[in-house]
Amino acid sequence: MSTSVAYLGPAGTFTEAALTSFHARGAFGDAGEEITPIPVASPAAALDRVRAGEADYAVVAIENSVDGAVTGTFDALADGERVQIFSELELEIAFDIMVRPGTSLADATTFATHPVAHQQVRHWLKEHLPAAEYVPASSNAAAAQLVAEGKADVAAAPGRAAEIFGLETVATGIADTVGARTRFVVVGKPDVPPARTGNDTTLIVFTLPNTPGSLVHALQDFAQRGVSMSWIASRPNPGHYGTYRFYVDLDGHIDDIPLAEALRAVWLRVDDITFLGSWPATHPSEREAELAADIQRLHEATAWVQAARTGKDTD
Repeated sequence: MSTSVAYLGPAGTFTEAALTSFHARGAFGDAGEEITPIPVASPAAALDRVRAGEADYAVVAIENSVDGAVTGTFDALADGERVQIFSELELEIAFDIMVRPGTSLADATTFATHPVAHQQVRHWLKEHLPAAEYVPASSNAAAAQLVAEGKADVAAAPGRAAEIFGLETVATGIADTVGARTRFVVVGKPDVPPARTGNDTTLIVFTLPNTPGSLVHALQDFAQRGVSMSWIASRPNPGHYGTYRFYVDLDGHIDDIPLAEALRAVWLRVDDITFLGSWPATHPSEREAELAADIQRLHEATAWVQAARTGKDTD
């Protein structure tokens, strides 16, 4: 039986390209096994398929180097039954500009792409299509489909989308920020996290009581134990006006003693906390060597306490 994977469709999106790379790396099991891709209209829909048992995994974009966190994905991760992240990768993002066969840019009056992509091709648009009306699409490949259906004149999308929808490419490698990258993750039902590698990342989301210093105190629990935060973001907490969810990306694995102790301390402070996974990081941590030394010292300290408890020599 094949493994089913939901992703932002239709075929031809960067998310589909990420899915293919994850499969080649064995993120869904044996890389040689068959998978069944399930295209959906949004990251939230992909995660809902996992929650409903209609897909084994979802591949979603979580962060890009131009606009930061993909807020729709983060909201969806925290809404509903708990899900968990198991793997990540990054793709360099650049766009092809495509039209229907026989169409020239001089004739174009409408331009379609995903809203995030729109931010990444503004300079090209200003130079080549300054008067074109923007048509937002649910994905970059969906923008190419709009062009193929005559609902837009020009699209910015991955090159594969032009092949799928029979379009002509008039420009390639378009990106206002050269080297822009997007981080994608594999999400599934909760399970044992991937084994600690020494270069890992952990994601949590929590809400706090509305008391002075509550966030500062929670963050100090990490700082006091030498746990680094890659970033922190807040999002409105639905149904609770004036309160927020805090998402924190941490360097380390839940099996690391300092991080586990910090999470225990934060648990005691918060109204609610959700563990969204520990998994191998794409980039090496700057504190990797320091963390290994810290953990060794903690093991030595634990051994000392145990010796004291049992009446053994503690020198």
